[in-house]
Amino acid sequence: MLSNPVIATTLIFALLALGEWLSIVSRARIPMLLTAMVGFLLLVWTGIFPEDILEKSQLPALGAILIGPAILHMGTMIPFSLLKSQFKAVLIALGGITISGILILTIIPLIFDYPTAVAGVGPISGGVIALIITSEKLAEIGLTSLVIIPALIVAFQGVMGMPLAMNFMRKYAMKLQNDMDNGTFIPMSQETDLLKDEEKGKKQSPFKSSATLKLFYVFVGAAIGTALGEITPIHATLWCLAIGIIGLKIGIFEPKTLEKSNSFTLTMIAIMFVVIGTMAGVTPTQVLDNLPSVVLILVIGTFGIALGGFIMSKIVKWHPYKGMPVALTALFGFPADYILCEEVSRSVARNKKEEKAIFDELLAPMLIGGFTTVTIASVIIAGILVQTL
Repeated sequence: MLSNPVIATTLIFALLALGEWLSIVSRARIPMLLTAMVGFLLLVWTGIFPEDILEKSQLPALGAILIGPAILHMGTMIPFSLLKSQFKAVLIALGGITISGILILTIIPLIFDYPTAVAGVGPISGGVIALIITSEKLAEIGLTSLVIIPALIVAFQGVMGMPLAMNFMRKYAMKLQNDMDNGTFIPMSQETDLLKDEEKGKKQSPFKSSATLKLFYVFVGAAIGTALGEITPIHATLWCLAIGIIGLKIGIFEPKTLEKSNSFTLTMIAIMFVVIGTMAGVTPTQVLDNLPSVVLILVIGTFGIALGGFIMSKIVKWHPYKGMPVALTALFGFPADYILCEEVSRSVARNKKEEKAIFDELLAPMLIGGFTTVTIASVIIAGILVQTL
């Protein structure tokens, strides 16, 4: 029965629904993705879920296809003038993973060895591509026993990062709320609330108002970004982000384009299935055998990222509660950075207008931080360090 795609999808969807419910009742103190990922792992380990339930669901395959369109959509949520102001987010994100890397490469070899340290640095800097680079090199030089370390770090780093980032984001959102109450709140950009053509009193062309055509334009842009990623050294996700930003600027795409084509919710759910899939294949034995090194790398790495974020926030004159979550995006990236912004703004705000203001303040730096670490810096770090083995 569980091999039926609809039933398999519904069961995994139930974990997301439970996570969303817990996030709402806890006022975003328990991240939705954290509940879903840990719940999935426990259910597979206890045999309640079959190990191949994600494959039976088939939704992760759709989610993998939709990553490009979703990232392009993120580009249409960031006005160009706002993007230019986010260089501080880039510096904070780089500061976090730099301090983290230094601490891991200094401390871990004293307790374990240098290859163990290298196995952890790239993935804890941000994600799956760094995991692939590190794992392939470890296998190539015969250190197959260490391959599980980057896999476990990628699987569990969100467990460390999401609650910590959410706690800082909530505190910063409350600070914004106080600023709004006493009249000192200054929006990051006046362009975050772009108006639709209809709101300007203009009648849209049928070619722009059709939801099907809007979605088609997004897929064309994502396909171009994917193709450019294959023929250039620049990762496809960066091309998709750039195409979204430029397309918004020149009018090819509307603001929040997937929402306008009534496709965003399903897109995000499918991608979350992909994220949950990072826990697949992790066994209790693997966790226990490598637990000491993985836990130490996660603790030192998370501390280093938070410390680097704090130091750089002070240097660029951002509030640490704003800057430290940006650095911590290295531990979870997209789509968790977007989801955390949604959960925090929804839980702290007292009305819809306030919710949107808080969301707009959190979203741009978190997305930019995530792309800096997960998509760019982690790949560079992993690529350089594995050559030293």
